[in-house]
Amino acid sequence: MVEYDIAVLGGGPGGYVAAIKAAQMGAKTVLIEKEAIGGVCLNWGCIPTKTLLKSAKVYKDILNSESFGIEIEDKGSIHLNWDKMQKRKDKIVKKLTGGVKILLKNNGVDVINGFGEIVDKNTLKVNEEIIKTKNIIIATGASPRIPELNGVEESIKNGFSMTSKGILELEEIPKKLIVIGGGVIGCEFAVLYNALGTKVTIVQRSNRILGNTDKDIRETMAKIMKKEGIEILYNTGVEGFDNNKIFINEGGEKRTIEADKVLISMGNLPNLKGLEKLGLKMNQKGIDTNDRLETSIKGIYAIGDVNGRYMLAHVASAEGITAVENIMGKESSIDYDRVPSCIYSFPEVGTVGLTEAQAKDRGHKIIVSTFPLSANGKALAEGESNGFVKIIADEKYGEVLGVHIIASHATDMIAEAVTTMELEGTVHELSKAIHPHPTLSEIVMEAAHGAVDKPIHIFKK
Repeated sequence: MVEYDIAVLGGGPGGYVAAIKAAQMGAKTVLIEKEAIGGVCLNWGCIPTKTLLKSAKVYKDILNSESFGIEIEDKGSIHLNWDKMQKRKDKIVKKLTGGVKILLKNNGVDVINGFGEIVDKNTLKVNEEIIKTKNIIIATGASPRIPELNGVEESIKNGFSMTSKGILELEEIPKKLIVIGGGVIGCEFAVLYNALGTKVTIVQRSNRILGNTDKDIRETMAKIMKKEGIEILYNTGVEGFDNNKIFINEGGEKRTIEADKVLISMGNLPNLKGLEKLGLKMNQKGIDTNDRLETSIKGIYAIGDVNGRYMLAHVASAEGITAVENIMGKESSIDYDRVPSCIYSFPEVGTVGLTEAQAKDRGHKIIVSTFPLSANGKALAEGESNGFVKIIADEKYGEVLGVHIIASHATDMIAEAVTTMELEGTVHELSKAIHPHPTLSEIVMEAAHGAVDKPIHIFKK
């Protein structure tokens, strides 16, 4: 019987990163995964969606080519080859997952394919094989939440309703799509299929989409999406399914809407099967963990979606490294106020830190500075002038508390803000940092100037 220092249960972006880090730090490590290495992110989430979004963006740009001085005589000859788009997506996924497998092998991680069940704090069972370990890192992820409504199971079974995994594997682009849930995943798919020519309707139970984002971000994105033709039904509940028909209650008015396909995007539930014998302490979101990512049982750690802190791949990876470092004797923790979040819409959204409302709720006296893309040369040159950067800073010292960006490359630009906050940087330092011209990054510098005094390229009284 082989005994390991660390056993990692789940091979997603949290689990495989934890396993590699553990092996790099000298721990004898085993990684157990019942499906595909890379988890949801690499196989059915982050990477596949961004690949398809790129195809959709290229298509959108071609249709808009006249604004760049490129005339296409017969736009009717431009058509989408969905099969080729899917093959490109699958090729990229295969390349990335194959690379992860090589990394695991080269770092000396043992990989076992099968469903892992925890017998006790030092024992796992996989494919009838018993594995002994000193420490366990649970990285089993989460699965889409399916509402308990009449007809939902039949609708899924008959191929009309699906989760984010199924919507990536459609044989053809739907003419009409209903998206239930206006969170990040729902909005990304709404933008994707809208760009491909699908009539998209978002059904949102509250009075706003992207509920956890800064007010200015979510309101601006809602306006942009509606302008692009996406219908958003606010304050609307779903009461039942009949294959491709959805029974809704819109502000007290009951009616039926229908589409070719329905995406159910109503959040996720932690994957806890196989962990029952541990009797771990739970909270409302998932497995309860401390700052070390350790659970209520010593030597058992939980990272990624299964602990419910942040359902983001990069957080899972960071938590995996943190958990390993703590196991190996290095004190390590994560400041969740400095976690970036990204939305891969058109334009993109990148945020980090406190929203304006959160900063006020925590008692901060704040400076808020916003700079529009419409005053940025690179944005105008690229025809991508929708958006802004918003900086929230502490009034006394100017420490950056939050940055919120809508721009074509916001998901890349937000890294500057993350680094600044990690170093406890201020708007004074951001404004003094010379940003290259012409770039979109200049809007960060301009917003910082606005927080210190006044921006250069817009007039501010």
